[in-house]
Amino acid sequence: MHPTVNIATRAARKAGDIILRYHNQIDLLTIENKAINDFVSEVDQAAESAIIDEIKKSFPNHSITGEESGEIVGDEDFRWIIDPLDGTTNYLHGFPQYAVSIALYEKNVASHAVVYDPFKEELFTASKGGGAFLNDQRIRVTDTHGLEDTLIGTGFPFKSPQHLDAYLDMFKAIHPKVSGVRRAGSAALDLAYLAAGRLDGFWEIGLNIWDIAAGSLLVKEAGGFIGDFSGREKFLDTGNVVAGNQSVYKELLKTIHPHLTTQLQR
Repeated sequence: MHPTVNIATRAARKAGDIILRYHNQIDLLTIENKAINDFVSEVDQAAESAIIDEIKKSFPNHSITGEESGEIVGDEDFRWIIDPLDGTTNYLHGFPQYAVSIALYEKNVASHAVVYDPFKEELFTASKGGGAFLNDQRIRVTDTHGLEDTLIGTGFPFKSPQHLDAYLDMFKAIHPKVSGVRRAGSAALDLAYLAAGRLDGFWEIGLNIWDIAAGSLLVKEAGGFIGDFSGREKFLDTGNVVAGNQSVYKELLKTIHPHLTTQLQR
């Protein structure tokens, strides 16, 4: 494991310890609404602080983008992107599908990634050019062809209700072509599962950069493809994501294309 991944792993595990500490004490937490259907608790904040503290020990001059703390300005060539608890709504309901997501971008290119599920003790890691791993075992995307018999992950645009009609049209187009569609509530884990071959494909509208910064590298290093709804590398900017192995990726893009609004084509 690359030394930088070791540091990110330590940070993720410390955040995971905080998350699990309160797992059975959700009723004691103070929960705030950042926006419609967007929650935060002191667990998110404490977990992010633990990650930042660990990163700063080794890389005090690096920039950091955190979901809760915003931008910490530093060397622009090295930028950490952090989601301390992807799947907060799941966590607050005791639904065990959530993760810590940490990525390092060097000159705007993903170089290292960690997605850690503390409840299941599953650690997904990747370094650019070094492959993707689950608990130190190499992982690869599936080798399915087309959409038949595939299992596809997705997420509802609950923070962007203006896109709901377009999303439902996409769902109606995809659903008859596949074996199943799953909406588990953590995009970071969805992409990690895709990298590990547990899902064949994935699409979602309106994600934040911290939801996908780490998972996108996992997918690429596991042999998969990821892009926005026009097949470009602008998914971090648009938040609109399609991913899969080469065949599934192409078929998903082709299937959703007729249902893209002008806004979703940007």
